[in-house]
Amino acid sequence: MRGWWTEQALPRLVDVFLSERVSAPWRERVCAAATGTVLEVGFGSGHNLPHYGPQVERVLAAEPSDVAWDRAAPRVAAFARPVERVSRDAAELPLPDDTVDTVVSTWTMCTIPDLDGALAEMRRVLRPGGRLLYVEHSLAPEAAVARVQHGIQPVWGPLAGGCHVDRDLPHRLESAGFRLDDDERGYVSRLWPARPFGWFVVGNTYPLGYR
Repeated sequence: MRGWWTEQALPRLVDVFLSERVSAPWRERVCAAATGTVLEVGFGSGHNLPHYGPQVERVLAAEPSDVAWDRAAPRVAAFARPVERVSRDAAELPLPDDTVDTVVSTWTMCTIPDLDGALAEMRRVLRPGGRLLYVEHSLAPEAAVARVQHGIQPVWGPLAGGCHVDRDLPHRLESAGFRLDDDERGYVSRLWPARPFGWFVVGNTYPLGYR
């Protein structure tokens, strides 16, 4: 049951929940700054592809789900630029050092099992001057909301395919050697029940030592 839920049902549900109607403004904001060769971690079913500008030459995808990758086929065809699935695991990228201009992550870093390993790989493959662009949900700064996030995580994580609502992503990025730039944070809804899932961080960051 768990394998069916994680491998078959969940990718389809994510495809619906993060549809264009829901996620397009966030995707547009993040993807607009992407250039050159893009590595997209958590490629999913390709919802970011329509939001890349002509300055993007090709997209390399790290995506664990075969179902999501198959569902991306129409968007890949419409993109009309090279799209290649290079890895199932963002913590193990079969790419040489300094080979991508942009890394893009949209609601993905919450689910990567080995996030520190994945961040190290992202930093390794980024060319000098390259950027990591992201929109994610993260640990909220308010103690009451954070307590709820920690409390629901043991149930939420298995149900949501390993998603963590209580990861402090800005802290994890800084610990991995990224300097946060143009970093914005806030709730996407004023409704309290949505707050444990809706503290969003949006950023444009680069590895320390690069400009």
